[in-house]
This record gives sequence, C-alpha cells and structure tokens, in this order.
Amino acid sequence: MTNIVTETRSVIVEREIPYPPEKIWRALTQPHLIEEWLMKNNFKPVVDHRFNLSADWGGVDCQVQTVEPNKTLSYTWDTKDLESVVTWTLTPTGTGTHLRMEQTGFRPDQQPYYRGATVGWQRFLAALEQVLARID
Repeated sequence: MTNIVTETRSVIVEREIPYPPEKIWRALTQPHLIEEWLMKNNFKPVVDHRFNLSADWGGVDCQVQTVEPNKTLSYTWDTKDLESVVTWTLTPTGTGTHLRMEQTGFRPDQQPYYRGATVGWQRFLAALEQVLARID
C-alpha cells in the first residue's frame, strides 16, 4: 500500500490599509473596480456564482465560496493546471483595515505557479491600493 502525501503551499499577502472595510469590500466585489486592479470579470458576490477572470495571457475560472460582507470573501481559482482557493479577510483596525489575501492549493510540482502568484499578488494588491486611493 502506498501513502501519497498531498502537501500544498499557500501564498499569503497582508497589508494595513488606511480605509474602512466597506470601501475595500467595494473594490473586491464590484466588477468595474475589480477590472482596474485585477482582471476583466463577470463577478457577483453571490455564493456558488461562477465567474471568469481574463487577461492577455489567458483566464481563470472561479466560483464564489464565501461571502460575508465587509469581512470575508473566498472563491476558487482554477486554471488548466491549478486548482486553488483565494480568500480575502478584512479586519477593522484603529487606523483602517488589516487586509489578508491567501491563495491555497499549490502542489509541490507547481513551483512556477507558486512563484508567479507570490509576485503577482504583490502587484495586484499595489494596484488595489491605487484604486482605493482614487475612489470615494
């Protein structure tokens, strides 16, 4: 008998952002804002809603898993070779919001995806902060 260990890795990015959770939630859930910092999409903050993210390099198939307004949002993030879950957690602080993004499900044989996500999410969150600075 063979035991197969399925150990996965996660990419976690955390930021202190000087805006209330409600404002960040809008940028995470409104399609026109998501497009500005992430990708083109047909997102709806409804559990089980299937949506797509698309960019010049291709696309991502997603399905909403969790929606707790202004607190938690999670969705699957599936490409042809990667099945993962992205979870956003918003925690109010004295000066704004602690934003945590975690993408789970990178298998050991998926180092290029893991490295890409590690760099990519830093860029996406920097773009998110620019959108937040611009919107009311």
